[in-house]
Amino acid sequence: MNITKLSTTSVGFAVTPTVISTLFSHYVNRAPLKERPTAHLSYDEGLHLIRAFLEFASHHTIDELQAFTSQWVPHPQWVKVEDLTIADDHLSKAASLLKEQLGPDGIKQVGGGEWWQWRKSKSPLQAEWIEMRSDANERRKGHNPGKRVMLYIHGGAYFFGSVDEHRYQMQRHARKLKARVLAPKYRLAPQFPFPCGLQDCIAAYLHLLTVQNPSEIVLAGDSAGAGMVVSLLCVLRDQKIPLPAGAILISPWVDLTHSFPSVGDPAPMDYIPQYGFHHKPSKAWPPPNEDDLVMLRREADKIKEGSKTAGKTKLEEKQQKPVAPTREDASDRAATGGLVTDTTKFLSVTIDGELVRLKDQIQMYTSNELLAHPLVSPIMQPTLGGLPPLLIMVGGGEILRDEQIYLAHKCANPQRYAPPAEKLDAKGRERLAMHRPTNIQLQVWEDLCHVAPTLSFTRPAKYMYRSIAQFGAWALARAQKTSIEILDDDDISIISSSDTRSDDEGSDEEDNNGAPGNPSGKVGKAGDPLPPFKNHMIRQRVTRHGATYPLAPESELPACNILPELVGIIKEGQVKKWLNAKRQWDSKYAATKAKVHKGIIKDMAAGYENPFPEDNPPPTALAGRIRKDYKEKENKRVKSLGLALWSVWGSKHDESTVGRELKANLADLKAEAKLASPRAQRSMPSPADAESHEPLPSPLSDGRPRSSSHRKVVVDEHQVETSLPREQTLVSGLIAKRKEEEQTSSLLSVPMGTGATGKRPHLDGIAMPFSLGKEAETASMMTLHSDLSPRSSKEGLSSLAGVQGAANEDEPVTKDEPKRPDLDTFVTAPEVLTIPTIENGHAKIPVA
Repeated sequence: MNITKLSTTSVGFAVTPTVISTLFSHYVNRAPLKERPTAHLSYDEGLHLIRAFLEFASHHTIDELQAFTSQWVPHPQWVKVEDLTIADDHLSKAASLLKEQLGPDGIKQVGGGEWWQWRKSKSPLQAEWIEMRSDANERRKGHNPGKRVMLYIHGGAYFFGSVDEHRYQMQRHARKLKARVLAPKYRLAPQFPFPCGLQDCIAAYLHLLTVQNPSEIVLAGDSAGAGMVVSLLCVLRDQKIPLPAGAILISPWVDLTHSFPSVGDPAPMDYIPQYGFHHKPSKAWPPPNEDDLVMLRREADKIKEGSKTAGKTKLEEKQQKPVAPTREDASDRAATGGLVTDTTKFLSVTIDGELVRLKDQIQMYTSNELLAHPLVSPIMQPTLGGLPPLLIMVGGGEILRDEQIYLAHKCANPQRYAPPAEKLDAKGRERLAMHRPTNIQLQVWEDLCHVAPTLSFTRPAKYMYRSIAQFGAWALARAQKTSIEILDDDDISIISSSDTRSDDEGSDEEDNNGAPGNPSGKVGKAGDPLPPFKNHMIRQRVTRHGATYPLAPESELPACNILPELVGIIKEGQVKKWLNAKRQWDSKYAATKAKVHKGIIKDMAAGYENPFPEDNPPPTALAGRIRKDYKEKENKRVKSLGLALWSVWGSKHDESTVGRELKANLADLKAEAKLASPRAQRSMPSPADAESHEPLPSPLSDGRPRSSSHRKVVVDEHQVETSLPREQTLVSGLIAKRKEEEQTSSLLSVPMGTGATGKRPHLDGIAMPFSLGKEAETASMMTLHSDLSPRSSKEGLSSLAGVQGAANEDEPVTKDEPKRPDLDTFVTAPEVLTIPTIENGHAKIPVA
């Protein structure tokens, strides 16, 4: 085996020293880790391991990284996985929607309207259904197609990663939400740059609309996948396609220009390289810049003429610089997506007093000219209003936190965070005026890294998964006007158990007072029912223990104080870091780059196919550089031992929790059976029980009933209602509104009754403005049996007298023995149930 290639063996050799050194430093230097996520050894190891892997992978080609992360990873036997092929009709419809969204100028900017629809032969759009096997068996037995579907778009900076690599995260979402997850295997850059992947994701959603109602779908994604979700939602909104119930954005990457301050700040708690992604040269990446292409074409013409081409040494000397001088009055304006952009302006930056223009491509996803396009960097959208409710999860220690915080506030307040008026065209101004604010739950997790759920085996990630499940269930319940039952596995979670808690992890007590200097106290826990939205936002700061506090006001957040005209403008500091790293890679791999250029010259001399004569694909697009004599090779997928081990590590918590849940259910059933008497088991249910709206226990895969003690019911408590302040909302009005909805909605098969979710009781589905002292218990006919029948007060007195007389007969009192006191009896006055009446919207209690 060649250990110089990117493989499990080479990665193991590369990261093992990091794992060992982190283990020692974790216990030797514990003081700096106090009250930080890295106080958890598992989190500390995971953070350094990912950082070491990305550093090692940067010294290999993108092709190797893509091959490594796309290897087959087996799934656990308790997870059901089904392959799905998306029909070509959905791809065609998605292409039509994209063309309409881009408009003539946008189509011209991306290089045409056909090349990005090209796919390799025998490479249809594939996707995977991921679901817990027990949930699938339950659905099949009940002939239930399911009303909870999550469309999950995986991350990986748009150029690496796969469904196999992310499956251990998706199965956790499926388990927590009791949902089916559909994960499309979209095409990756740089071989398939923007808008290839976006077309695939739109097609996957269009497929879902043929098998599910929009109210039964939630979208989710991490990093680049979350950014793709935002662009997808904007296309659906503008093209009048039904929107899903909600969306979950985990560390969304929404600004590919890196124009926010946090990108330039030190980030010891993150693993993303601040100098950008650089890789060993190959034909896939980096592409020749405009000057390199001129030089390569000249060398290719020499071969066609029979002349000898330059050697590798000469090619090294002819390589062009990544920047070029430019003029301040240079301009290249174009309008697309409602936004007017000037590519020359935002690609120009002053470095050491000289105004230069970037020539080398910065991001793998698209060319430099499109980095500020609203569908590439959704932060540049004219408006982010009119979208379904969003949960935006931000790592407080990641370098992309500012753009994510800005994204949340722009969604909730489109007018305040709108682009400058001169950057909006007529369509952009129309959309800004048309769409109402989007309801946002923003969670900033203190000191956490980018996409912290990747470290699913850690305690902080546990709370993030709970928040995701809670929000997803709320969004589905709100859209479907029903209740949603999800897992409440805190008591059976192995991460929650006290025996797994290390000494250095601290306790929740340190979170009771908030951050230093912040008088705001703890207001809840991650995974709690959503509080009311205020100004279309729920703004939360979350600790590593899952305690939630109010987020600092906008005036104190650097992200919210950046000038709108500076958003999407490349900054000098970030460009310097990128250029310095590029010079290092170009110097180290100069010979490799010259060898790659020599291969490109041969390809040019042999000639390329031209299936799209009207288009001009980007330099990295595979559709524009297919050799005439090219024969596609079918690569056989192999199992990745390294990714399999990582998946096993990530799935360990789920596996343990599933086992504990089964044991807990069996224990509950045994305890309930012991409490049941033979007479109680023969008793018929009372009319009150017959009218109860409590759902029946759902069967496990083996047919045994599930206990409801590890479940919780999520309902929409009208958190987004803004007609009256919540504390002034009349219960009578809410009940009347709910009854009206029940009569008009065909989605409700069972009206909501009086019940309780957690500690908060409900009346006709309306949450009461108070909580009980303990968790509500599920009523059971088996525990409500009594041998006593209802009796009147007189009957009770006579019975008690009989008991007293019997006692006197059995134990006669002698003369020498003092007489026992008579049995005290207390007669309770009969209860009179006073039912208040509603007059003019106010409760009136009649006087007896």
